[in-house]
Amino acid sequence: MNEPLCKRLAAEVVGSAFLLATIVGTSIMGAKLAAGAPAMALFVTSTSAGAMLTVLIWLFGPVSGAHLNPVVSLAFSANGQLAWRDVLPYGLAQLAGFAIGLWSAHAMFELPVLQVAVTARTGAGHWLAEAIATFGLILVILGCVARRPSVVPAAVGLYIAAAYWFTASTAFANPAMTLVRALTATPAGILPQHVFGFAAAEIAGAVLAILAGRYFWPAPRSVPDQAAAPPQGIPA
Repeated sequence: MNEPLCKRLAAEVVGSAFLLATIVGTSIMGAKLAAGAPAMALFVTSTSAGAMLTVLIWLFGPVSGAHLNPVVSLAFSANGQLAWRDVLPYGLAQLAGFAIGLWSAHAMFELPVLQVAVTARTGAGHWLAEAIATFGLILVILGCVARRPSVVPAAVGLYIAAAYWFTASTAFANPAMTLVRALTATPAGILPQHVFGFAAAEIAGAVLAILAGRYFWPAPRSVPDQAAAPPQGIPA
């Protein structure tokens, strides 16, 4: 990424806004359309979130990397693909984008813009689910970036769509998004007092994934003459 920081941060704001607007908006629309069928509501939200995430990574990946998640930014910094000094600005841009997206979703459905969540999400099962969901997300990203970067958008979108279904927490997997989702009384929300448990589990899962990524896909060793060295993974 050779874009100036201001352009990268703008991409993170816009991408994050669209992502959370999609999640909150589809949770509202899904609840209306499902009419007492929670599985259908979850299907609407999971498929929409996965599809939007795929599009956003295609769109903003070349600009900012389309992290849209502070633990993703942390993982890229740990791998030397993002300057450490940029982690905090990325996180603040993502947080701002999520707030804009959440309030935009409220406004689109003519709900009060300022709300406080009423949905309880806590307990060991939910915390474990968030740790696993975040671990898997970061591992998918690191593995695809290491071996096949072109599939990152589709892989991440598919993973998140699946993680909605196999986790007890519906896979927030994003500390900044978790914090902002305490500000919506829609089905996408989380009680403010339950945010810390989710965020701590997500960060723990991300750290474990970074360590696992270094084990599975170590950085290639430097060689004296790169031109003469055979491509990685192909026998000489």
